[in-house]
Amino acid sequence: MIDQLIDRIKKTEAPIVVGLDPMLDYIPEHILKKAFDEYGETPKGAAEAIWQYNKALVDAICDLVPAVKPQIAMYEQFGIEGLVAFDKTVKYCRQKGLIVIGDIKRGDIGSTSAAYATGHLGKVQIGSHSYAGFDEDFATVNPYLGSDGVKPFIDVCRQEKKGIFVLVKTSNPSSGEFQDRPVDGTPLYEVVGRKVAEWGEELMGSTYSYVGAVVGATYPEMGKVLRKIMPRTYILVPGYGAQGGKGKDLAVFFNKDGLGAIVNSSRGIIAAWKKDEYRDRFSPEAFADAARAAVLDMKEDINSAIL
Repeated sequence: MIDQLIDRIKKTEAPIVVGLDPMLDYIPEHILKKAFDEYGETPKGAAEAIWQYNKALVDAICDLVPAVKPQIAMYEQFGIEGLVAFDKTVKYCRQKGLIVIGDIKRGDIGSTSAAYATGHLGKVQIGSHSYAGFDEDFATVNPYLGSDGVKPFIDVCRQEKKGIFVLVKTSNPSSGEFQDRPVDGTPLYEVVGRKVAEWGEELMGSTYSYVGAVVGATYPEMGKVLRKIMPRTYILVPGYGAQGGKGKDLAVFFNKDGLGAIVNSSRGIIAAWKKDEYRDRFSPEAFADAARAAVLDMKEDINSAIL
């Protein structure tokens, strides 16, 4: 799957992943009204609005980007109906030819982690039949329970030719409370980065590993160090745009081949219609067109920094 992701990045010339992280206040009133008229102001109504919103966004950007990254918490908050919308979104994105990175941030002891890996990346055996659950192409993984929590994902990835992105240095302001703490004189994020590189050697694609890393755009100096520690690791870079990351900060995350990283933007794209720079050009009804314009602007910003 890492080779397919790289092929899609080359084809689109856009090392971009769009975070499908819907909140109800991102969704234009006309979509909410239609969903609530049909299902009421209920979790099912909210899930229907999210699904219709996502579908329009995907239709608008699927030819521009290689991948999307739905964040499962934004769906789970609506219970089972929200998970139905998540499942429909994943399936629709794959039908449109997009790589799907499930932002699930799972990680637990062995048997539990194995169940997470099966549910999101693998197949569950029921009698004589096997079934794919959510069936994403990649998943984000929390490594802080150690190898016990990560190896089950690697095992499923090996079977299914899928991948993971392991949290190494996250983009949020308080990440340093733990991730920057020294371990024998070395920051913990570097220790994790070396472990990710080690895990990655077990599962290589043509040039990059199926085991990727998450490193925030908000920490470019740390990204520069981690790029050297993990030369064959694909880096998922959150924190662009709304969290403060800019195109000029991103060059350090890429290798000399122009590959090695994919940059995420969520609300900066999916809620672009609400931003000052797009509000005058796009009505709420044209929210998907605003998202497309935001992708094109992001592509120009990133490529001007890395090419």
